[in-house]
Amino acid sequence: MSKQTYSVCFCWRRRFKLALAEAPLEIKTLFEEYSENEIMTPSHLKRFLVEVQKQEKATEEEAQAIIDSFRHFHRRGVGLNLESFFKYLFSDDNPPLLPSHGVHHDMTLPLSHYFIYTGHNSYLTGNQLSSECSDVPIINALKRGVRVIELDIWPNAAKDNINVLHGNTLTPPVELIRCLRSIKEYAFVASEYPVVITLEDHLTTDLQAKVAEMVTNTFGDVLFTPNTESVKEFPSPDSLKRRIIISTKPPKEYLGAKEKDKGNDSQHEKGKEDGKASGEDEAWGKEVPSLRGGTIEDYKDNNVDEEDLNDEDESDESDKLAHNEAPEYRRLIAIHAGKPKGGLEECLKVDPDKVRRLSLSEQQLEKAAINHGKKIVRFTQRNILRVYPKGTRIDSSNYNPLIGWMHGAQMVAFNMQGYGRSLWLMHGMFRANGGCGYVKKPDFLLETGPDNEVFDPKAKLPVKTTLKVTVYMGEGWYYDFKHTHFDQYSPPDFYTRVGIAGVPSDTVMKKTKAIEDNWLPTWNETFEFPLSVPELALLRIEVHEYDMSEKDDFGGQTCLPIRELRSGIRAIPLNSQKGEKYPSVKLLMRFEFIN
Repeated sequence: MSKQTYSVCFCWRRRFKLALAEAPLEIKTLFEEYSENEIMTPSHLKRFLVEVQKQEKATEEEAQAIIDSFRHFHRRGVGLNLESFFKYLFSDDNPPLLPSHGVHHDMTLPLSHYFIYTGHNSYLTGNQLSSECSDVPIINALKRGVRVIELDIWPNAAKDNINVLHGNTLTPPVELIRCLRSIKEYAFVASEYPVVITLEDHLTTDLQAKVAEMVTNTFGDVLFTPNTESVKEFPSPDSLKRRIIISTKPPKEYLGAKEKDKGNDSQHEKGKEDGKASGEDEAWGKEVPSLRGGTIEDYKDNNVDEEDLNDEDESDESDKLAHNEAPEYRRLIAIHAGKPKGGLEECLKVDPDKVRRLSLSEQQLEKAAINHGKKIVRFTQRNILRVYPKGTRIDSSNYNPLIGWMHGAQMVAFNMQGYGRSLWLMHGMFRANGGCGYVKKPDFLLETGPDNEVFDPKAKLPVKTTLKVTVYMGEGWYYDFKHTHFDQYSPPDFYTRVGIAGVPSDTVMKKTKAIEDNWLPTWNETFEFPLSVPELALLRIEVHEYDMSEKDDFGGQTCLPIRELRSGIRAIPLNSQKGEKYPSVKLLMRFEFIN
């Protein structure tokens, strides 16, 4: 026990006792139940692992290894005492997801059967209007495991080379070749599964040919080029290990695209104004938009405007402009993109002889989902759907990714350079499957029923399971933050928010009481979350410090995929706003699935 002093004024100081972490009552009770003479032997520990932690395959050898690794807290070779048992439960050796599982989903299915970790405007370092273009955010994304990198390619001022930039904005460009070289160097640092480069092409035919030469020379044998232009089924991630794939529209005339983009300048200006209100301006980001109907019902017109479907220069004019295309550039395209003419009905038609990629903005998808939810699901069973942020997100904020995932969208494209609750959900989803950047979609999004029926995202579904969550305590802030970081005059008053991000009926947030003036808060509170679609649900965990006079301070966060969550008592490491793991901050929690 030590003391900590806070200055209140020149002549007055407050002193607070600093206690050592102590096992909560339930942990003490469990230790008594699974020990004898205050010692937990390997056989006792194995029984605890099987019965409480639900590790059905646990062995006494594994239990002995745990005891050996904590022998400096107990009598050597005998077993765990209460202190060492508590230390084990609250250690990095007891995580909520099992790292040893690694990649464990079936990776031999077509690419369309997976959610893929996808970036939007991957070259931007900040906002969408004036931030610098660089290869640094591309490198950072690849290090995190992102598998889809987006590059907007434009002619340089002299029209003799290619730059990457956000068109019709003030973003200073970066050379394409620099981005390509960085992608080659970092593509497989975090994952050996394929990297897809989506190109937004605004080039003349001669520059398209130059891009083809650059790409071919930079990537060499790593580049995957299809044998035929159209394929009936996408290849699998397993067959494309350590390969780089190009996805874009078939080539079209640069001048035609340029004229069209001029018409969108007013949209950029509108975005500059509207974005002020839509940004994630709180310290930890605005709450994730609800999918219960609020955002969708805002649309008075339930029909998707024909012009809306062409707002990101995706309409397929390749037939009309075929005489202007560079054949060597076209041959590089492994995943063809584009929007057929004729509106949403044509866009969502499934061609049995050809697969493709379709792009929709978050708004377009929300509007389309009102009347065409099942058609979108059917389309994504074979084809790839990419969803991207609306144009008014000039601050590089993000949207609720569940709108894409619950409709089977593989590429839910996010601005990866910022932070906020929406991005935390993205990080959480792709902690699954060993963090390889590919997560197999739930079977219900891939299956077709006897009457050719597919999953209905609007259907009211029964509860499949209930997740019971106990929040015991937290520690580590004392080591990772200055003692006046949260409050100038006293230790922090921490509380925990815990809840579910998932389909609308599963989505909820709850919170514990605030524990006053304590660096080692103990809550001992339990919450229950009924889940109708646990396969898509993410467990959201946030810690905040209550502040009576100002907005509450951020104390850590994480999101965990529920379908890979380990039952039992687990140590939960927390991350910063940017998703970087704190060295010491963690929570002790228990997870139980009640069928």
